[in-house]
Amino acid sequence: MFEVERKDLVESLRKKGISDEKVLEALMDVERHLFVPEGIRPHSYDDVALPIGWGQTISQPYTVAVMTQALEIKNEEKVLEIGTGSGYQAAILAAMGCRVFSIEKNREIYDCTQKLFDKLHIRAALRCSDGTLGWDEFAPYDRIIVTAGSPKIPSSLKKQLKKGGILVIPVGDKYSQSLKVLKKLNEEEFAVKEIPHFTFVPLIGKDGWKGK
Repeated sequence: MFEVERKDLVESLRKKGISDEKVLEALMDVERHLFVPEGIRPHSYDDVALPIGWGQTISQPYTVAVMTQALEIKNEEKVLEIGTGSGYQAAILAAMGCRVFSIEKNREIYDCTQKLFDKLHIRAALRCSDGTLGWDEFAPYDRIIVTAGSPKIPSSLKKQLKKGGILVIPVGDKYSQSLKVLKKLNEEEFAVKEIPHFTFVPLIGKDGWKGK
């Protein structure tokens, strides 16, 4: 189902500058419509963010592709995702062979996504908690990806990233963010690149935006 639409989407992302073949293959393999509410499934392969309920969205495919490409996935990296949401980003990472650990703060979203992962046999460890604190039990991580906008980079996430690892996080105000791509040089130093002009839902938590 939707195979032609999915292929067209992947080709459009290639034209927009996504060049990592592993990312493009995962976007072709993972059926985005399975992560979208049934009533809006005809729009699953439009290159736009879509609502999934509870004030949250499934990210625009281009955004998913840019962030995943920025992670520079090579082998079976251990990846921590902050903000499971629909589960689409975690499914992309799992399809690329990563060991995925993902945290979702909203209990209803967490429950729905866990059931979906069980149904689709997606191998990822999910947890319902404050993602701004990370998941120390399985640290350090080769890669960390944050799928919500933060006013700053949570210190726990920088600490839980291994030396040489990459952290991708949107940072800015509640309305507009830039993607910060950090490579950990040592415990104190990071090389930082920036990709501007993105918009994410707020990262709520102790070391993010305050709220429910």
